Amino acid sequence: MLFLILVLGGVVAGILAGLFGIGGGILFTPILFLVFTSAGLDNPTPWTIATALFCTFIASISSSIQQRNERNFYWREGVLVGLVGSIGVYLGKLIVTSPYYTKDVFVSLFSVLLVTVAVLFYRRSRTDINLQVTRDSFGVSKAGAAGVSGGIIAALAGVGGGIVLVPIMNLVYKLKLSKAVSISSLAIVLISLSGWLQYALLSGSHQGLTEYALGYVDFGSGLPLIIGAFGGGFLGVRIGHSLDQKILQIAFSLLILIIAAMMISSIA
Repeated sequence: MLFLILVLGGVVAGILAGLFGIGGGILFTPILFLVFTSAGLDNPTPWTIATALFCTFIASISSSIQQRNERNFYWREGVLVGLVGSIGVYLGKLIVTSPYYTKDVFVSLFSVLLVTVAVLFYRRSRTDINLQVTRDSFGVSKAGAAGVSGGIIAALAGVGGGIVLVPIMNLVYKLKLSKAVSISSLAIVLISLSGWLQYALLSGSHQGLTEYALGYVDFGSGLPLIIGAFGGGFLGVRIGHSLDQKILQIAFSLLILIIAAMMISSIA
């Protein structure tokens, strides 16, 4: 039953990711958190974050390959941001494993991220104005700042960090959106890999939801989610071509707010 629930959850996440071009992490995290919480797993926060990062790692490889196939690939910038982002992951992991990062704090932070995404999608549905690009590259210091920020958010919320990386590179550094997305896709591969490995190698006794777990990464829960997400992703892309994008963006904003409400209610 758990396997079926996770596969179906992955299908839903994949469809939404395909429809809206978003990373799976923003959806993997709430699904895993609700499953782990409802199952009564002790200390579900690190389990959710670590397993979501594993799922995001698998999904981000596909995204990066697609960017390369479309000849929109910037490996130097992507590797630089990703490697520096691993430092941010380490800093974020120290916070998560401290006694101060409670389940309430995690849900509050992630809910803020969800609301931010909802607002961005709603604003996108209301305007067709595109950002005027003024730069085509950025230096090491700026890449480092973006990477550390993305890595910290990845470790704290279980997402790849793209929710921070793309806006920083596109809105602050004025990079072309397609280039920012490509750099972010490759950086997320390294950031999420570093993230789930760091959580998997944490010492101590950790009891996961399934027997296939290492550290705080529950592979037995993550793999069914990934299987469903890959199938749902292809379906979402196909459906998205035939629907009105503005209506979809508004609907997605409402769905994200509902997910935030569900996470908050799970700890109330």
